[in-house]
Amino acid sequence: MIITPARRTRSVQEYYFSRKLKEIDRLNAARTAAGEDRIINLGIGSPDGMPPASAVEALLAAAPLHDSHAYQSYVGLPALRQAFADWYSRYYHVTLDPNCEIQPLVGSKEGILLTSLAFLDPGDKVLVPDPGYPTYTSASRLTEAEIVTYDLTEKRGWQPDFDALEAMDLTGVKIMWTNYPHMPTGASATPELYARIVDFALRHNILIVNDNPYSFILNDNPLSILSTPRAMECCLELNSLSKAHNMAGWRIGLIAGAADLIAEVLKVKSQMDSGMFKPLQLAAVEALAQGPEWFKELNDEYRRRRVAAGRIFDAVGAKYDHDSAGLFLWGRVDRPGEEVSDRILRDAGVFITPGFIFGHNGDRYIRISLCAPVPVLEKALDKILKSQVK
Repeated sequence: MIITPARRTRSVQEYYFSRKLKEIDRLNAARTAAGEDRIINLGIGSPDGMPPASAVEALLAAAPLHDSHAYQSYVGLPALRQAFADWYSRYYHVTLDPNCEIQPLVGSKEGILLTSLAFLDPGDKVLVPDPGYPTYTSASRLTEAEIVTYDLTEKRGWQPDFDALEAMDLTGVKIMWTNYPHMPTGASATPELYARIVDFALRHNILIVNDNPYSFILNDNPLSILSTPRAMECCLELNSLSKAHNMAGWRIGLIAGAADLIAEVLKVKSQMDSGMFKPLQLAAVEALAQGPEWFKELNDEYRRRRVAAGRIFDAVGAKYDHDSAGLFLWGRVDRPGEEVSDRILRDAGVFITPGFIFGHNGDRYIRISLCAPVPVLEKALDKILKSQVK
């Protein structure tokens, strides 16, 4: 290498799924050459359904128009910001000013790094859940912040232990990441939980960043932390069309919160891109207008898949919550989850995510994505059962 990489990159490595997909590609090439079935990948939560038809139609209608291809506003179309505000009002009972309290994003994952860059200096501390989405940690490390993990355990329903949090040395903590319905465990939030989080944040002058992309999945009562009294004083919320509207590849999300906080995020974002493709924004407006029937149909399918995924867990002896929310099923096993995952991959040609990648508290868990249709899940079960009698 002609130059030395930036010091900040030494604290992170290539994302686990990026590395794992390369390994699976290599295994698939060998299996194809040997005349064997390709690996069934039950790892990543990439929805396989179609977006709302009206969103696709809006994209197709706008793409040929002459004015669709110029740079767009850094803050997004007024129609998109209004659609996000209407969505929050209709489903979360939260009132947001579309002019200054909503910032569209290129997927909510972008917002994790933007928020970290906007508010963290080297040496600042960040509270990160264990288990939790690995990007909270990697984005914090890229800003050279210090990670302070807080435990989530099955015994406590995957909710924070506030007594343990209060006993910590919170000096220098600026941000706390929260995420419900929780990935990877599927635990849901409650108004009482959000109230405790807001109270904790206000007393300790900590910014809560709530990551909320799963709130509609297998969850009949979507919640936003911003519906909690005084939350706008101390909270930002990330959200996305990726999961709830089958639009993961479209990369459309938002960050919402008080105007002064959103302005700081925009300072960073405006240095990094030049606005979202206009037809995508117009399509998002249509997607956000979907009524309850869209989510009912979506969740009817995910409920069928959750049952099928549960049969896989039954076959491998994993204990799990039959009513968990979100896009995954999370199961406890009697040995390190990585051992179980590697054995199933080797013997059955099925990839199930090991829980260790989400933190130490996930060591003895495995996770199945519900982004595979029931016949694929049934085929995976059949392969696993056959591998057990060899």
